[in-house]
Amino acid sequence: MRISRRTVGTAFVGGAMILTLTALAYPAMLGVQNTATGQDRIIANTKYGPLTEADRDFVVRVRAAGLWEYPLGTLVLQRGTTPAMKEAGEHLLVGHGRLDATCRRISQELGITLPNEPSPQQQQFVATAEGTAGKEFDSTAVTIMRVAHGSIFPTVAKIRANTRNSLVRQLADQTNDTVLDHITVLEKTGLVNHEQVTYQQTNPPKLPQDQTTPPPPQPGAPVRVLDVPEDLKDLETIAPNPSYGQPSPQVG
Repeated sequence: MRISRRTVGTAFVGGAMILTLTALAYPAMLGVQNTATGQDRIIANTKYGPLTEADRDFVVRVRAAGLWEYPLGTLVLQRGTTPAMKEAGEHLLVGHGRLDATCRRISQELGITLPNEPSPQQQQFVATAEGTAGKEFDSTAVTIMRVAHGSIFPTVAKIRANTRNSLVRQLADQTNDTVLDHITVLEKTGLVNHEQVTYQQTNPPKLPQDQTTPPPPQPGAPVRVLDVPEDLKDLETIAPNPSYGQPSPQVG
C-alpha cells in the first residue's frame, strides 16, 4: 500500500507532537535544591510564600513553552499565507516575549534556574512545521499550537488555585490571559479542527522523560532572552469578549 508523504505528516501531527507542556520531572540542578518528593511538597520558603515542586516546574514549563513557540511565531510571520496567520504570529511573539520577561524576573527572586533550550519534543514541533510550506504550513502550525495551548489550561488552573507563592500566582494569571489570547487568534484563522484537537489533547503520546524535559543550561551560559519585537511592543493582546451566536428559538 502506498502511503503519501502528506499522510505520514498528518499521522505525525496526530501522534508524537502532542502535549507540549507535560508534567516535567525537572532535575533539581535546574531549580532550587529538591528537598521533597511530592509535587505539593514545599522545597523552599521565600518572602513571597512557600515554593512547591509544582510551582517551580510551572515556571520552567512556561519558560520552555516560549523557547519553542517564539521561534514558531517567527516562522508564522514569515510563512503564513493569510492576514489571520500573520496576526497569530505577532501574538505569539508578544505573548511569549512578555511571559519570558516575567519568568526571568521571578526566577531570580525564587532561585529557579531556567533552561535555554526547549525539550527535544518541543524542538520537533518546530521542525515539523518548518518542513512544510503554503497552506500545509498554516494548518500544521495552527494544529500544533492549538493543541499545546489547550493542553496547558488545566495546569494553569491548578497552579492558580493551589499555589501559596504570590509570584507564581502572578505568573499563572498572566499565563492564563496569554493562552486565552493565543487560542483566540489561532481559532480566528479558521484552521482549527476541534474534533482533532480534542482527540490529541486527551490522547497524548507516552514519551520518555528525556524527550519532554528541557536540557540544563551550560554552566555560566547567559540566560537566553526572548525580546518583544520593537514594532510590536504596543500590540494589544487582551483576548476579546466571546462573540455569542444567535439565541436559540423559543420552545413551546
